[in-house]
Amino acid sequence: MRAILIGSCLLVSLVSQAQVKTNADKAELTKPGITRQRFAQAPEEFRGAWIATVDNINWPSKPGLSTAEQQKEAIGILDRLQSLNFNAVIFQVRPQADALYQSELEPWSYFLTGEQDKLPDPFYDPLIFWIEEAHKRGMELHAWLNPYRAHHFKGKSNSSRSILQKNPELVVSLKEGYYWMDPSLKETQDRTSAVVLDIIKRYDVDGIHFDDYFYPYPSYNGNEDFPDDSSWNIYLKAGGKLTRGDWRREAVNTLIERLYKEIKTEKKHVKFGLSPFGIWKPGYPASIEGFDQYEKLYADAKRWLNKGWIDYFSPQLYWPTGKIAQSYPILLGWWQEQNTHQRHLWPGINIGTDKNGIANNQEIISEIMIARAMVPKSAGVVHWHGHSVINNPTLSRALQEGVYKSPALVPASAWLQSTPPLSPAVSIMTATDTVEISWTPRNNQAFKWVLYFKYQEKWEHRILNKTENKVLLPVSRSEKSGDKTPLKFIMVTAIDRVGLESEQHPIIISN
Repeated sequence: MRAILIGSCLLVSLVSQAQVKTNADKAELTKPGITRQRFAQAPEEFRGAWIATVDNINWPSKPGLSTAEQQKEAIGILDRLQSLNFNAVIFQVRPQADALYQSELEPWSYFLTGEQDKLPDPFYDPLIFWIEEAHKRGMELHAWLNPYRAHHFKGKSNSSRSILQKNPELVVSLKEGYYWMDPSLKETQDRTSAVVLDIIKRYDVDGIHFDDYFYPYPSYNGNEDFPDDSSWNIYLKAGGKLTRGDWRREAVNTLIERLYKEIKTEKKHVKFGLSPFGIWKPGYPASIEGFDQYEKLYADAKRWLNKGWIDYFSPQLYWPTGKIAQSYPILLGWWQEQNTHQRHLWPGINIGTDKNGIANNQEIISEIMIARAMVPKSAGVVHWHGHSVINNPTLSRALQEGVYKSPALVPASAWLQSTPPLSPAVSIMTATDTVEISWTPRNNQAFKWVLYFKYQEKWEHRILNKTENKVLLPVSRSEKSGDKTPLKFIMVTAIDRVGLESEQHPIIISN
């Protein structure tokens, strides 16, 4: 027999091989206003991993692999993360004013092909491939860009389309082999903006992401000051009144604010995420010591969070909970105090490379649990980096059997959209041993589905990608006690691109 859910009208399945739910329970499910009741809630937690391409840290394993080899490696990474119930990858697409995707603006990356601006052979677009494969696995794909790095010393060759060749006036040379775009120049800001908008317009990314590289770390230039005398003197001659540090910070602030507005104008659902160095300034809060990104990287990360110019914020809290001068929970608590717009606060955590370090693994589990406790409305962390998780068997097992045992949804970004998607129309077909549940969308807003079902007293769930629309469940299942428990209820909800969930309409299967 069949039960079809159309609109907000609930039709109850009377399964021929099972008893009908009691009248009292039926009345409870169909009383006025019940369509807005929440019967179950899938866990919500951002479980992200950075996939670094610079210096071939994560992917591809070395420059110049064939297309088939690159794709095999990518699928291996995504399959492993999916098996650990991760729900997002932050994939580096612009490590050094280059592209791991087809671009008219910048050359193909050396780290992909072993020669800058050489096409993959046979040709494919890696970003399309990563997006499609991530989405098949129910995972978000955030495009990670470096806004200012023009050349990494491991990048070797430079093509005629390199910024070093085409726009040398935008670039300065650093003593350790790096080249950097001058952040104060409008032309630099325009270039980064054009690259970001090009990606958003042409690719189905879920987010745009920057890490901690704004002005370069002092060590990149032999601990000497950033060589921007030319642009600084032009500013002074034009009547500029800011100090040099404030002038540099204002240049970065201008880009961050601009990009947030431009991203939302183009595609509102695309999240803008930043992952700055974990300390704003030493002494904030009082017990914190260490590197000063405000004075050294000219990154006023506190301002970006205070102003709400981001959708998620992932300060790199790469220190253990017990390290007093850079304490993970103390820093996380301070950043949450600055989170005046209540954006997502998903700290970056550093797994390290100790494959058999039980104490290290316990530290990571503790940091995940602390983030859940301190930011309960929007839990989550970002793991540095992909291989440190999937190549660490003891940590993988600890995640899989513990904190990441159950699949989770990415927490909703409710400030981006207020209207949830419509619930799907659900059909039930029963056989002797199975129940076939299928559904069809009632608009184009669904990005994922959640199938909820109940055998005993606790709701269970599965998270499915938008192309999946059919599941078979057993009519009954054997419990540890040896008893057989019938399937009692099912319901299917839609999740949209910002994470909002549709109304829940339980369908009674049996008592």
